Amino acid sequence: MANSGALDQWMTWAFSPTISAVIVTFLITLLSPVVLHYYLYRKSASKELPSFLLLGPLGAGKTSLLTLVCTIEFANGTASSTHTSQEPQSAVCQLPPSIRSSEDQYRSENDTSARSQPKFFLLDAPGHGKLRRHAQSSFTTVSALRGLIFVVDSAAVSSAGGLTEAAEYLHDVLLLLQKRHTQGKTSKDPQAIPVLVAANKQDVFTSLPVGLVKSKLEGEIAKVRQTRSKGLLDSGIGMEDESGADEEGNWLGEYGAKEFRFTQMEEHGVEVTTVGGNVRGEGEEKGFVSDWWTWIGENI
Repeated sequence: MANSGALDQWMTWAFSPTISAVIVTFLITLLSPVVLHYYLYRKSASKELPSFLLLGPLGAGKTSLLTLVCTIEFANGTASSTHTSQEPQSAVCQLPPSIRSSEDQYRSENDTSARSQPKFFLLDAPGHGKLRRHAQSSFTTVSALRGLIFVVDSAAVSSAGGLTEAAEYLHDVLLLLQKRHTQGKTSKDPQAIPVLVAANKQDVFTSLPVGLVKSKLEGEIAKVRQTRSKGLLDSGIGMEDESGADEEGNWLGEYGAKEFRFTQMEEHGVEVTTVGGNVRGEGEEKGFVSDWWTWIGENI
C-alpha cells in the first residue's frame, strides 16, 4: 500500500502544472530517443559477423575459393596453391566495392555516397568423407550462419563416380537443412539458410554447362533418395508402427515424388541456386567468381 501511495503521489506531481514537472517531462521526452538509439546501436554493433560455410567433395576447389575470396584484395584475384584440408579453415573476408550487399539493394545506382562493404566469415569444411563430421557439426555450432556454398567440379560430375559422390554429399547436406526446418523445437521457423551450388571449373574443356550440372545432380539425388529409403525398409524399420513417419522424415524434398528438383526444398525454407564460375584462370588471367560474389552479397 505504501508503494501504491508513493506512486499516486508521483503521478499527481508529474501531471501537475508546476515548472519542475514540465522540465522533467521535457527532459524525459528529449533524452528517451537518444538513449534508445544508443542501446540499439550498441546491440547491433555487438553482433557477430555473418558466416558462410564452404562444402563439397574432395578436390572441388573449396580451399582455392577460400584463398581467392579472402585474399582478392591483396593478391589481385590470384588464388595461391592449396593442399587437401584436414581441419576446418576459416578467414575473415570483405565484400568487394563492386558488389552490393542486401542493405544496398534499394540504393540508387547514381548514389555516389560512400557505403561500407561488410565483412564476413568463410569457413572451409574438409571434403574427405571421413572428415565431413566437421561440416555437419557446423550447422549448429557456427553462429550467424547466412548460407552454404557447395562447390562441385563441373568436369568431375561428368563421370559416374564423381557425380555420385557429389550427389550423395549434397543429399545429406540438404536433408540436414530440411530436418533443421521441420524438427524445430519452437513454433517459429529457424532462419532460412540458402544454398549456392557453385559449379566450379567452368573453364575446363571437359566441364559440363551449368544447366546440365544442375539437372544431373537432381537426377542423381533422386536415385540416392530412393536407395536410402529402400535401405530404411530393408533394415527392419518398415515393421515399426511409426515407420511411415520415419521414412517421411528421412525423405528429401517432396515425399513420395519420383523425381527430385531443387525447388522442392523451398517448402522447407531452403532456396538452392546453381551458378557457374571458375576459381583459377589460365596463366595470368583471373578466375571468374563475380556471380558467386553477387550471391554472397545478397545474403549478407
